[in-house]
Amino acid sequence: MKVFGKNVLYEALNSNHKIFEVYLREDVFKNDTLFVNRLNQRKIKIHILDKHQMNQMFDGLHQGYGANIENFNNYALEDIINPNKKQLFLILDKLNDPNNLGAIIRSCDAFGVDGIIIPNKNSIGITDTVVKVSTGAIFYVPIVTVSNINQTIDKLKKNNFWVVGTDASANQSISEIKNDRNLALVIGSEGYGISSLVAKNCDYLVKIPMTGHVNSLNASVSAGIMIYALMNQSE
Repeated sequence: MKVFGKNVLYEALNSNHKIFEVYLREDVFKNDTLFVNRLNQRKIKIHILDKHQMNQMFDGLHQGYGANIENFNNYALEDIINPNKKQLFLILDKLNDPNNLGAIIRSCDAFGVDGIIIPNKNSIGITDTVVKVSTGAIFYVPIVTVSNINQTIDKLKKNNFWVVGTDASANQSISEIKNDRNLALVIGSEGYGISSLVAKNCDYLVKIPMTGHVNSLNASVSAGIMIYALMNQSE
């Protein structure tokens, strides 16, 4: 797939992700000798393009950096469950905004989330925009695509996970959930939250206590706050 952005390409190199070829704007090729040298060391083909050519090839804020890379691994749930450690997963229920998904991936990497689970229908997948907004964090966070979230929740419970759903009308606060067990946090779609059946299958429903006049948060902001709260809970 084609990706773009300086941080994205640097992290692709740092993570040893397979890079087929790189496209650099003329000024970037001239000035970023460190990056060019690293590409040459790995014998990655470089195409030097002018500004117009770069803009035609990459529809986004590319900063003069673009690449054609190997598609991201399609992990199975079994690939990311580790019975020898306490884990935190994030389940995204029909999230549709690539900017939200990219920002969530970035937060997951920052706070050490062990994996993200997304449905393969009615949800945004991995796009160039998602990769760009993640600033390269996507190279470090396993993403599992599933056909049915509720069946996945059942599998997680059988593997000793407790499932925490997010709901603005919930009675419990996120701060009441102790991080002393395997947890899977469910974040809902931008406009509708988590579905009623998913909510029914959760062990807990929690909210972020707010005191402002507008009691709603962007999905990626909510995810970041809740992940931080869970990862910093005293056992």
